[in-house]
Amino acid sequence: MVSPDTAVRRLLHEIGKALEPYGFHGNEPTWTRVAPGGVASVGRSRVSRTWTDGQQVLGFGLTMNATPTAWWEYCNWRNLRLGLPPIPVEAATGPDLIGTESLPDELTEPWTLRLDPAQAGRHALQSDIDTIRAELPRRVHAYARRALRLLEPDTYLDELLARPDRQTTAWAAIVVLLADHGPGPRLDDAIGQLRQCVSDQDGSAYAEDVITYARTRVDQRPVA
Repeated sequence: MVSPDTAVRRLLHEIGKALEPYGFHGNEPTWTRVAPGGVASVGRSRVSRTWTDGQQVLGFGLTMNATPTAWWEYCNWRNLRLGLPPIPVEAATGPDLIGTESLPDELTEPWTLRLDPAQAGRHALQSDIDTIRAELPRRVHAYARRALRLLEPDTYLDELLARPDRQTTAWAAIVVLLADHGPGPRLDDAIGQLRQCVSDQDGSAYAEDVITYARTRVDQRPVA
């Protein structure tokens, strides 16, 4: 018998161990893998605490993120211009636009951990622990594979381009990712779309920063 907080810590340790065969390492709340196409990460979501019938219920799940190498390179280019230190590749994050949307609901619903009403004191319900433990391998596999899949060539870019509701942040990422392909009509169109999305001075400065990076980048790439 353990408290809910202790149960969560033990389950997170198991999650970390389950991620190791996929090449992820680190410590809770985030485990990362540096891959040829960028950095993949799987992490613990925020632990929520709610009350049901006077009893506290803990909720938590997994998150995932993929940072393409091209985005990390853009962030370091920007940091250099701002006089900021470079970001180590293992610490790369962003653009934070694609996550678990394609996963089925049963893999994204938070796990819940209740108190055992049959036990005195604050003891986690063993059946909840057993349920999480049983579901853990499938969920870890889905999140790890999803993060790594987004780092395969052009996958992140293609998923962004397939979205119907692209806004400034999405077009900025598209411009950065397309810049690695060299100059061409797709990049020109993306730059035009990015400029059309801008509605204020700060947004315009951000967009022009991204465009300057893209123009600089394509000068270093052969024509597609």
